Amino acid sequence: MLLSDGTGLSRFAKALAGLAILGALAGCQVRPLYSTGSGTEGKLASVSISEANDRVEQKVRNDLIFLLAGGAGEPQNAIYHLEMNVTVRNIGVLIDVADDIPRAGRIVVAADYNLVKTDSGETLASGKRSSVALVDFPVQEFAKLRAVRDAENRAARELAELIRADVAAALGRR
Repeated sequence: MLLSDGTGLSRFAKALAGLAILGALAGCQVRPLYSTGSGTEGKLASVSISEANDRVEQKVRNDLIFLLAGGAGEPQNAIYHLEMNVTVRNIGVLIDVADDIPRAGRIVVAADYNLVKTDSGETLASGKRSSVALVDFPVQEFAKLRAVRDAENRAARELAELIRADVAAALGRR
């Protein structure tokens, strides 16, 4: 009756399980990604971003500058450079069969990016991210243009947040 009286093997198993849990917790090094001790905020503020070619790319660029520097603007002497290429697609998904006119659609904003260290040219992170915004196409032409522009702005803002998270993760590991 070694297991039923609470002594012997049962006590040993509990002690061993407790030591295993303590060992696992001792090896855990959880820290916030954007903590001030890691210096990620300073690294993010020293990223320059490539020039934009169109309105949506400029919107992504402006949002990224604000997110990376916390509203302080682009750095004068950048340690890192983010090269970005943004594309926009308008995809009609709901077409009125009687009139053959799109009534709703998706705006897909995608970006290929490459983060390099300016002095050595070393690539720190690269990837492709995309963001989708749904849009309704009203009958009035001006309202349709405004709806598309608003959807592009929403998708651009979300894309900037995704790229910022990737850049922060890459710089947080360094």
